[in-house]
Amino acid sequence: MAGQLRRTVARLLPKSLRGQLLLAVAAALLLAQGISAVLLYRAQTERREAALVHGAAMRLFAANHDEAMLGPHPPGTFEAARELKVEHAQAAPLQPGDLRSPKAEAELREILTGQGVNPSQVMVLRRPADGDASIARRNARRALVLGEHAPPPPREMMIAAVELGAADDWLVVRLPVPPTERALLATLIGQTLLLYALLFGAIALILGQITKPLAALTSRLETFAAKQDADGPIEPQGPDDIRRLIAAHNAMEARLSAMLNEKDVMLGAIGHDLKTPLAALRVRIESVEDDAERAKMARTIEDITRSLDDILSLARVGRPSDPLEPAELGALVGQVAEEFEDMGEPVTFTAASERIVLPLRATWLRRAVRNLTVNALRYGETARIALEREGTAAVIRIEDDGPGIPPDQLKAMLEPFTRGDPSRNSGTGGAGLGLTLARAIADQHGGTLTLRNRTRADGSVAGLTAELRLPLK
Repeated sequence: MAGQLRRTVARLLPKSLRGQLLLAVAAALLLAQGISAVLLYRAQTERREAALVHGAAMRLFAANHDEAMLGPHPPGTFEAARELKVEHAQAAPLQPGDLRSPKAEAELREILTGQGVNPSQVMVLRRPADGDASIARRNARRALVLGEHAPPPPREMMIAAVELGAADDWLVVRLPVPPTERALLATLIGQTLLLYALLFGAIALILGQITKPLAALTSRLETFAAKQDADGPIEPQGPDDIRRLIAAHNAMEARLSAMLNEKDVMLGAIGHDLKTPLAALRVRIESVEDDAERAKMARTIEDITRSLDDILSLARVGRPSDPLEPAELGALVGQVAEEFEDMGEPVTFTAASERIVLPLRATWLRRAVRNLTVNALRYGETARIALEREGTAAVIRIEDDGPGIPPDQLKAMLEPFTRGDPSRNSGTGGAGLGLTLARAIADQHGGTLTLRNRTRADGSVAGLTAELRLPLK
């Protein structure tokens, strides 16, 4: 569950540098504004609580002072207390469900003690306005007098009570708790939006100066990786660090291009210098009278020529000179199968149920299919070629009935000059470049080449399957 949640979050997160930095800034700003809002709310709550406590203390002190000067009065007859909304009660106003505030009680006692009033008990509590009988009667009288012009009743009341002198003689004051100031919330929202606008604008501008040249550099690297062909240097732009990076890339790309060009020239010279004497040797062996010896020498020359051709092709496959052109894959693979059928080889081809057209380098792809088919015939004595469409890929499968490849050697067989043992050895001919060249051609088209063994019900190997998978662009 946790792993799935992490994967979901990873998919939702932005992938670009600009997006990740903006998200980090947004999260940090949101956290900072959240902390600021909490602190401001607590400060406002404390100020409001202190104002209520001081207001209650002032009224209780004034009522106690007037009572001390004029003498005690029965409940409901003390006019000064009534004007201050202070009531006399014979019992504490605490009801079930009320929440007392020890902090406010201590503050109220401290204020009254500082004014020379020493209450025996102090009580401060909160109560919904509609749950207080005294407030309900007061609101009813106000509504009766003012009618529809009566102000809306408060939602919550703070009740402060002190017991002075005789037992069961309480002074009680009820104060409405003002609602939370909406202006504070509006101020916080406006401040947050303003900060977001300023910071995002500035950061987006700075990131644009960084990510634009980086995007151009990334695109250039992807193109060079695919074609190994430089198309002039990139103009350095952006901050100094990015400019130095682009300049270093231009120098590296120029050097790599020069090395690749030198390699092509060298390979062309090697091919020419080697094939010419090989052709001369092929002519000279005709003078050898021993037919068996002459045939052996011809096969050796043919193996050398084929190996040389494979080496040159493998070296050039990374820098193809012919462009990608739309081609019907079924017809192309069918032509290769027909070539072998015409030579009497046991090769069959099963076409796809639908036409598959995609951009290809037809000459190279024929070479890959031909190499895989030759490999199947050489080691499995038969080749079954099938073309299918699987989702967003075209798949060419070539199966044989040979001994297969040990599982620990499947990946190694795609490396240059690798032949398995014991069945895939030098006795079968070749330099071990056919599969490597086929894999390089698959990479050239953005695809993959994989090898796997097929097994029978008893676990024995039924043959090898080579799967060439090409993306449908």
